[in-house]
Order: sequence, then C-alpha cells, then structure tokens
Amino acid sequence: MAITQGEAVFRAEGLTKVYRLGDVEVHALRGIDLMLYAGEFVVLLGPSGSGKSTLLNILGGLDVPSAGHVWYHGEDLTAAGDAQLTQFRRDHVGFVFQFYNLIPSLTARENVAIVTDIAPHPMPPEDALGLVGLRERLDHFPAQLSGGEQQRVAIARAIAKRPVVLLCDEPTGALDSATGIHVLQALEQVNATLGTTTVVITHNVDIARMAHRVLTMADGRIVREAVNAERLAAKELRW
Repeated sequence: MAITQGEAVFRAEGLTKVYRLGDVEVHALRGIDLMLYAGEFVVLLGPSGSGKSTLLNILGGLDVPSAGHVWYHGEDLTAAGDAQLTQFRRDHVGFVFQFYNLIPSLTARENVAIVTDIAPHPMPPEDALGLVGLRERLDHFPAQLSGGEQQRVAIARAIAKRPVVLLCDEPTGALDSATGIHVLQALEQVNATLGTTTVVITHNVDIARMAHRVLTMADGRIVREAVNAERLAAKELRW
C-alpha cells in the first residue's frame, strides 16, 4: 500500500488492557487515544509498568485490547482474528527488541534471509545490512559481532520485508551509550531512507531529542505529548 507523508497509519481510541492474575486485576492501559502518522519517528517515554510495551504489542498485533479499538489504515485490528493478525504482522510490521534473538549458527546475511524468504516484496539481505552499516559483515556469525552489530542485524532483519511500521522496544537497553548511538543511527537511517513509521520505547530521555514527537506514559495513560521543533541527529546525542 502506498503511504503518503502525514497520512494516519494508526488510530487508537479508548485502548484498555486488563490482565487478570487470579483474583487480581492489573490495568496496563487505561483508555489510550493515539494517532501515528506515516514517516514519523516517535519516542515513547515512561517508567517500567507505565504501559509502553503493552501499547506497542497491541499496535503490532501481538496482543489484543480488553476494550477500545485500533485501526491500521482504516482496518479495525481489534476485529481481526488470529490468522489476520499474523498476516498483518508478517506483511506490515517490523519488530526490534532489547535482545537480538539471532540464530547463532547462521551468518548475518542468513539471519536476515529468514525474513526475506517469506515476505511478499523483500529487499535483498545485503541491501538491508548495508542500510544499517554492515555490508562488510555479511558472512560473520553473531559470536563474531559486537552487541551493537548484532542489534543492527536485528534491525536489518526487521526492515528487510519493507515494513510500513517499525516497533522498537528498548533497542539500546542492553548497550553502552557509544554502541547505542550506532544503533540509533541505523534506526534514523531507516526512517529517513525508507520513510518507515518508527516507534521507539526507551527510558532514556536523551533519545527523545531525535524524535518528531515524544509521548510520555504513566499508569497506563499518555500524560504528555511534545513535538520537537528541532531534532538532534543520533550522533549528537550524549548520555
């Protein structure tokens, strides 16, 4: 589907998520209203337990809300069945997590090819790895790569299917600042080059300075929204 700059990719209304643990109810989301637009780089800030990961999982079709709706280009994901959500994730969404989940016995190129083999319109693994600055490391195994390089392989794997949306949950959480900045530069490059709507969860307020918009969550709600009049490049960040 062709996406024009500024078009709404996601619209959420009244998203609520309640987990039941025996007789205890945990309210992870409490009526979230949200719009995400094509080509945006959005940072989600907030303490642990504020609902950031739950929101990301619902947007990505990994979880479903207890109440409320989320639309992807006008299609109500909350009305979709398991098969439809699987198709949605496979065709439209890339995920990057704190831990890389690479297959140790496969090279960087082969780890990325796992995705391109099942995607309808993939980019060559070499191009995806080149986009994150790893064209010279195609045939290296994960054990031969640094933590930051492994995370960039994970990003290449996520973007190789040309997703409309890239959802990242603490992608620099396990990395030192210098290595984390290299990873953020890769995300920045993907956002700028492919126009991929990118959402990054982080505890690090400094990373918010590279976003178009910053959404702060607390107690299952979005409590603050800010637009950066001037964005910093990832290489300018310090923490």
